Amino acid sequence: MYIIKIKGKAKIPDYLQVRDENFTLIAYTRTDRPEKALEKCGLGSHIDKILTLMEEMPFGQMTKLELND
Repeated sequence: MYIIKIKGKAKIPDYLQVRDENFTLIAYTRTDRPEKALEKCGLGSHIDKILTLMEEMPFGQMTKLELND
């Protein structure tokens, strides 16, 4: 999976995209409250790892997300 953090402008908030290996959009959520969307798309057990990575990564850069089930 891949994640990308998108910078919002003015009244548009920052967003997080989660994409699969074929770059199909899995989740699209605001960065200030992503838990519900991640839970809904089946990534609830990986929320802590995704949130930590999201805080560290720069805007606009796609990052590979290694999930070990």
